[in-house]
Amino acid sequence: MNTLVDFLKTTVIGGFFILLPLLLFGILLDEILETVVGLATPIADLFPADTFEEVSAPVVVAVVLILLASFLLGLATKLPVARKFGAWVEANTIGRLPLYRAIKSLTSRFEAMEEKGGFKPALVRGPGDQYDLAYLMEEVGGGYVSVMLPRAPTPMIGTIKLVPLDQVEILDVSLGEFTAIISHWGVGSKDALDGADFGGGKP
Repeated sequence: MNTLVDFLKTTVIGGFFILLPLLLFGILLDEILETVVGLATPIADLFPADTFEEVSAPVVVAVVLILLASFLLGLATKLPVARKFGAWVEANTIGRLPLYRAIKSLTSRFEAMEEKGGFKPALVRGPGDQYDLAYLMEEVGGGYVSVMLPRAPTPMIGTIKLVPLDQVEILDVSLGEFTAIISHWGVGSKDALDGADFGGGKP
């Protein structure tokens, strides 16, 4: 009897731990789909009434509307008149918000650094056999470079240091992938550091 009870108990518990992630995934997926439809609703409202009344796949339509709107807005930004109008609207609406200005300024700086060849994923060799994940910012002269040592899980917050160039190794990984590693407390480092020189570092 005890054997049967143990069998039923372990089977139920084992099945529960399989079922629970599936249920959570289903709930999360449902929330995501509802969000997509919600984002597309203001776009759908621009069309004549009853245009989407009998839609059988609202999520697919929502995705198409979002992509279409993104394409048209992206196309409009290539026109000088549209850029000036967009700048005027931004300056007189959300551009007045301090938080928006701060975020835009920070993003613009990051983009400028990437265009100038800075802000590269790198390893910085420390004392002994220690290495730090870092962003290479720029060369400052005298054989030194400025680096930022990010603080997980907030990659845009960290310590700025000046270190010798020969202690820095640039990693062959995209900025987005590297930033994701910092955001996930180092998970994914194995692939990003594949081929890295842990024997001494090189610029």
